[in-house]
Amino acid sequence: MKKIFLAFLLSSPVIFFMIMCTVVVIMISGDNEIGNDEIGGGDGEYVTNGISPAVERFRPVFEKYARQEGVYNYLNVIMALTMQESGGRYLDIMQSSESIGLPPNSITDTELSIEIGVKYFASVLKQADYDVHLTLQSYNFGNGFIRYAKERGGYSKEVTQSFSNMMAVKMGWSRYGDVHYVDHVMRYLESSNHDVKLVNGSINGFEIAMTEALKYEGQPYVWGGSHPSVGFDCSGLTQWSYEQAGIHLPRTAQEQYYKSKRIDEQDATPGDLVFFTGTYAGNYITHVGIYVGDGRMFNSNGSGIQYSNITTGYWREHLVSFGRITN
Repeated sequence: MKKIFLAFLLSSPVIFFMIMCTVVVIMISGDNEIGNDEIGGGDGEYVTNGISPAVERFRPVFEKYARQEGVYNYLNVIMALTMQESGGRYLDIMQSSESIGLPPNSITDTELSIEIGVKYFASVLKQADYDVHLTLQSYNFGNGFIRYAKERGGYSKEVTQSFSNMMAVKMGWSRYGDVHYVDHVMRYLESSNHDVKLVNGSINGFEIAMTEALKYEGQPYVWGGSHPSVGFDCSGLTQWSYEQAGIHLPRTAQEQYYKSKRIDEQDATPGDLVFFTGTYAGNYITHVGIYVGDGRMFNSNGSGIQYSNITTGYWREHLVSFGRITN
């Protein structure tokens, strides 16, 4: 990422020092910026798909700096980008070191990596006139790609390959950057405009989903699990079970919350989803179950995959709302 910038800086210690001092000043002043206007677009078009637990657990940190930089609407794009950059395997989770002229993985504080990475993303996004594909490829190539692409009609695979070839020759490298970077990031995203489909009505869909879900009753909860081969967490169970009925749900509880239609408790019927907050430190929505009627849900929680009473006690205290899957 940002290879041309790094090569130039390493050849000039004086410029490197000046840039680093500037970065420190920017980071300090950035701490005092709150309430930035959010830029439109972005996440209204995408939901995440397949974000690893190693990245997902930092969602509150991503949210913090996305809001600070005015790009909260692009939160899911940023998290998908992070999956491609590191998959959560490194402390420099967004591979931000190179954007400030340091060798790869020099940053050893994950929150600092996110702060710098989101700031850089916001800068590139603005320069790219909020074109997500151009922004993503420029995050990999460096922002010099933006002008190059605009002069040639905008982002395209052909322009990307041309720039990579040119820079590889210029730098004396065998190749430059990842010409398939946009595709690699987009595999972790899907259009939020994709309608949730029901099979022969919600009741039949519910019966198929519950028949599938009950196969796993009594099995343990598995964080990040979304397949019978590894086990299930809460949203993994709902996603997998409804998928067998031809009903597509997003991956996380929070995404399923956004995707479903809010309904009053008295209107809830078997097959609706029920959402909870505060069951762990994380997103607003932290748990989801399948409502089965009579004040009960079927869900995967810390005690395993089971039926749970949601009318009293722990689950009642954390209940947020019910959601209906719609066409």
